[in-house]
Amino acid sequence: MTIGPVAMGGRPDQVRAPEDWLTPVERERAARFAFAADRAAFVAAHLLVRQCAAAALGARPEELTLVQHCDVHGPGHGRPSIEQAPSLGVSLSHTRGYVCAAAGDGRVGVDAERVPAGPFDAALAEIALTPAELRRVTGNDALIRLWARKEALIKRGELALDRLRAAEIDWTGRHVLEWTAEGDVVVAVVTDMPCRRLPLPS
Repeated sequence: MTIGPVAMGGRPDQVRAPEDWLTPVERERAARFAFAADRAAFVAAHLLVRQCAAAALGARPEELTLVQHCDVHGPGHGRPSIEQAPSLGVSLSHTRGYVCAAAGDGRVGVDAERVPAGPFDAALAEIALTPAELRRVTGNDALIRLWARKEALIKRGELALDRLRAAEIDWTGRHVLEWTAEGDVVVAVVTDMPCRRLPLPS
């Protein structure tokens, strides 16, 4: 039994959890990162999603195993799940300096993106927005908020990258939780039921 969808987010150094929670596959992937900041974000996100799943399940995070498998790229890739609770929806995201995760019944998707400074990112807009969205979105903040929502839908299995410019999104029946962090990070969580943001475990 779960308590409903929950989400958490913070800087990698704020995620208090030991790396020995990670599986050998996760450790091997973490070791591939060339930059320490990218490795830290990857590790923190993978630890945080266990904490979210534990909060949703009323379980202990160290007893949960995160698994991913992709038919193309093999273990460690593809949509994540919790081995001990395969029906629980889980999702994670990381950008340099910030990580987030969500867990709950039904489909769950979360994405974190940094809003670029400077002029409107027309190149990204051409990739990510439908013609109707292009007409009404003029600033990078609105662009990245919509991009994060769409990325969350991709993680829920409802949208594909090659459909971003063609798909007009009907948000009926979906719940969106959003927040801004670190000044320029936008987070979007899309769930089937209302989602609560919880503080990071101390």
